[in-house]
Amino acid sequence: MPRINLLPWREEERKRRQRDFGLAMGGAVLAAIAVIMLTMLAYSQMISGQERRNARLTEEINELQRSIEDIDALERQKERLLARMEIIDQLQKSRPEVVHLFDELTRQLPEGVYLTGIRQSGSRIEVRGVAQSSTRVSALMRQIDASGWLADPEVERVETTTAGSSRQAEFIVYLKQRRSGEDAEEDV
Repeated sequence: MPRINLLPWREEERKRRQRDFGLAMGGAVLAAIAVIMLTMLAYSQMISGQERRNARLTEEINELQRSIEDIDALERQKERLLARMEIIDQLQKSRPEVVHLFDELTRQLPEGVYLTGIRQSGSRIEVRGVAQSSTRVSALMRQIDASGWLADPEVERVETTTAGSSRQAEFIVYLKQRRSGEDAEEDV
């Protein structure tokens, strides 16, 4: 009986299968590497796109912050200007009041009373002076009380001093100046 050796054919088939398996494994590994690389590339592009958007948003936020700071500075400047305008308006309204004050003081000053100093703080006025007697000081107080522009006289002190052969009374009187709008408020 003839003997046929089939081993080389099987061995070649086994080598071919191993080679095909190796090629298939290599292809799978290359495909897996390609998929991983493509995935990494896609994610890296998405990340860089998001970073660009974030950078743009940061720039826009910074620009808006600068705009807000500018607006706040303008608001503060506006408030300062409004405060200045209000002060100027009050000064403009009070301009005639100084004239009325001096006019009223000269009208209400009785004979024998001489003023040596006037100091005003708001609507409160300090009047220093010299009178021939303390009764002249009380006459001054009565006339101030009856005045339309002056009110609430208060005596801080009246001192009788001797100057040479005559006696005189040095005094300090506090009073309030009525504003032009106060008369209308009091009448209501």
